[in-house]
Amino acid sequence: MESLNALFSLGFATALTPANLLWALLGCTLGTAIGVLPGVGPAVTVALLLPVTQSVDPTGALIMLAGVYYGAMFGGSTTSILLNTPGEAGSIVSALEGNKMAKAGRAGPALSTAAIGSFVAGSIATVLLTLLAPVIDGFALQLGPVETFALMMLTFAAVSAVLGNSPLKGFIALLLGLSMGLIGIESQSGQSRFTFGLMPLIDGIDIVVVAMGLFAIGETLYTATYENKIAGRIESLKGSFWMRKEDWKRSWKPWLRGTAIGFPFGTLPAGGTEMPTFLSYSAERKLASPEAQKEFGKGAIEGVAGPEAANNAAVTGTLVPLLTLGIPTSATAAIMLSAFQQYNIVPGPLLFDTNPELVWGLIASLYIGNVMLLVLNLPLVGLWVQFLKVPRPLLYGGIVVLATMGAYALRQSWFDLMLLYIIGVLGFMMRRYDFPVVPLVVGLIVGPMAEKHFRRAMSIHQGDLTVFLTHPISLAILVVTVAILIVPPLMKRRQKMLQAA
Repeated sequence: MESLNALFSLGFATALTPANLLWALLGCTLGTAIGVLPGVGPAVTVALLLPVTQSVDPTGALIMLAGVYYGAMFGGSTTSILLNTPGEAGSIVSALEGNKMAKAGRAGPALSTAAIGSFVAGSIATVLLTLLAPVIDGFALQLGPVETFALMMLTFAAVSAVLGNSPLKGFIALLLGLSMGLIGIESQSGQSRFTFGLMPLIDGIDIVVVAMGLFAIGETLYTATYENKIAGRIESLKGSFWMRKEDWKRSWKPWLRGTAIGFPFGTLPAGGTEMPTFLSYSAERKLASPEAQKEFGKGAIEGVAGPEAANNAAVTGTLVPLLTLGIPTSATAAIMLSAFQQYNIVPGPLLFDTNPELVWGLIASLYIGNVMLLVLNLPLVGLWVQFLKVPRPLLYGGIVVLATMGAYALRQSWFDLMLLYIIGVLGFMMRRYDFPVVPLVVGLIVGPMAEKHFRRAMSIHQGDLTVFLTHPISLAILVVTVAILIVPPLMKRRQKMLQAA
């Protein structure tokens, strides 16, 4: 009841102000547009907006960035269905059946079930966020530096071992991020480290520059080089746009099942949106009626409804660990964490007490944003399709220019510009050779926090490392961490042995 009271008394009172409504609308509109454009995801957009948000009220800025995040999930389905080219990673599965429906003249129902499913999933997931966040926050308040450090180790292990095809490459990316996080003034001694005599590095590497370099510059270079071709033609919106009675009957259960699959994955480190969407598609294929199963591979509406619901629910789920523990579980969430840090706001157990208007206003904006996105996506789908006609050189060139202006605007420093392009080339090479980028970002942002908690734990317990094994919660977390590192390779090895036999 307390969470509901806070939601209505603080949350909606904050979110429904004219200024914050405009920020929510701007974020949802930008997110939808970005989701439609292939190769440009929410991480790129949020990174580009970070310099702009420095001069904006924190609540309004974070409401806008959240709108961009889940707005991209809505918009990504449009490109998947009409072009067979996912606008963002979470919409890959939707293309399997959605594009087949579009080619069969049923683009309208496919887009409708995607938009309505996203709305349903987003609304249910936001309710779960409202109810669960204070509970998890209360639990997190009981965690000391020992348990918090162990939890961060779990995050490091998860994002390194799970993301990408190679755990080794994931750990290399993580170590690179951790190393970058060590640059600058050491918090306890006040001594500079790893600055190589360069004065601009005394304050450390700005996460905004890193985010724009990796995502805006690096991702743009990679997309322009290797993914600059449009696959197929844009399918026209033929036939009725609205769902038939039979479509509603076949969609509502996948919406609920997709929500149930997607939300828990979003709360997990390295949960992402790809895994729950594939699981949802697999579940719907198995649970569909015999008649519907025959349509899979030819345009089954269940194959669009379930994954799109799972996609949107997972995005909302990422806000649970971000707000309650200060731990990002996706690239976009990591960049949003840096947005909090820009305002000297620390997400975590104390956030609900120190900044209640901000956190409840952000949660309330999710309810409002879902309604906005439903209105933006269903009637205006024809407008979003026009974004697909934007010339690619113009789009990519614009992103690079915006990133350059944003990096320079931070401190009017030529060094930041040089660093932007160095990190951009690094991001391009990482994508080229299949190194996951998320571990680097998480290592850079969470690494200094992990160091702080480790030092605090060692100070309290006189340097006794066994304390991590004697505290029950810490031990349990470390056991899970070890399991994440050991179990997948053992399962792969066992599978190879069975295949060989």
